[in-house]
Amino acid sequence: MGLVDKARFVTRLIFEVAEEAKVGAGDGNDAVRLKFANEMNQRLSRFAYQLLGEDPARPQDDIVIRMLLGTRADKNAERIMQNAYRRVLNGFESFDTTVLLNPH
Repeated sequence: MGLVDKARFVTRLIFEVAEEAKVGAGDGNDAVRLKFANEMNQRLSRFAYQLLGEDPARPQDDIVIRMLLGTRADKNAERIMQNAYRRVLNGFESFDTTVLLNPH
């Protein structure tokens, strides 16, 4: 997948993490759930920025995947990430050629 498509995937994931966190589990841990989603979205935003800037110091894809889908002690946090990732993966369309305006 090209850098622009990876960035598109990550920005879609940011949206889905926020949506999943808003749904909640009804267990009274809203603050914990929303804090987790905020922290993950900050990390994902930084990664998308690094992708678009072609930053050589950005984390490798496998590291990001482990961060997103790794087993967590907090099962609600794990559920947020797995559900969000699954929705993005199922609905994402990668384009062979992504047209950029003003590519310079």
